[in-house]
Amino acid sequence: MNPFDLPPVAAALDGLYHLVMALITTLEPWAGASAAALAIVTLTAAVRLVLLPVAISQVRAEIQRRRIAPRVEALRTRHRSDREALTRALGRLYTSERVSPVAGIGPTLLQVPVLAGVYALFSHATIAGHANALLAHTVFGAALGANLVAGLPHVAAFVVILLLLAGVVELTRRANLRFAPQPATPVPGAAALARVLPFVTVVFAALAPFAAALYLVTSAAWTLGERAILRRRLA
Repeated sequence: MNPFDLPPVAAALDGLYHLVMALITTLEPWAGASAAALAIVTLTAAVRLVLLPVAISQVRAEIQRRRIAPRVEALRTRHRSDREALTRALGRLYTSERVSPVAGIGPTLLQVPVLAGVYALFSHATIAGHANALLAHTVFGAALGANLVAGLPHVAAFVVILLLLAGVVELTRRANLRFAPQPATPVPGAAALARVLPFVTVVFAALAPFAAALYLVTSAAWTLGERAILRRRLA
């Protein structure tokens, strides 16, 4: 059973559909054929603005973890041969300093429903029982509902978006490395995994509808700029 056919989900998706259509109608007089793509960018920016308080909490958590990083590294050195003792010691440290090792994933998790909604909007022929007019919109000849393979022969727009996303992902990865101190005794394989894992987003974007890829690159670029500003102001 398609989860998007469930009445509550279908109603939420229909609401998102009408919101995007209203944005397109508003932007079309001066954006023309690019109105649909610009509507996705506008939607992404609106979501990120709503999530700004969560992003501030995320950066503050980063700063707290950066502050106690030398103590974390000392504990790792002291208990390098006893993983259970290390886990207990780290737990006591995080508790005493009121620092959560997983704090900061809020913006990512809270965007998942919106990204899933955008994905569904541009991958279903019908929404809540009516025809999906969004599938008729294109950007430089590429349908917003097509992915990299289905978009042939109009792949130029896809390639541009994927290259932009890869560039933003790499810049974000480097910025995070500069901001967060690296452990003197790294976990084997962790550095290679940390280098490759962010680019899973690019693979997903290549397989997802173009509109979802557009959402991802806009959100990633927003995150890069947002983090740079907040880190300077809060650190």
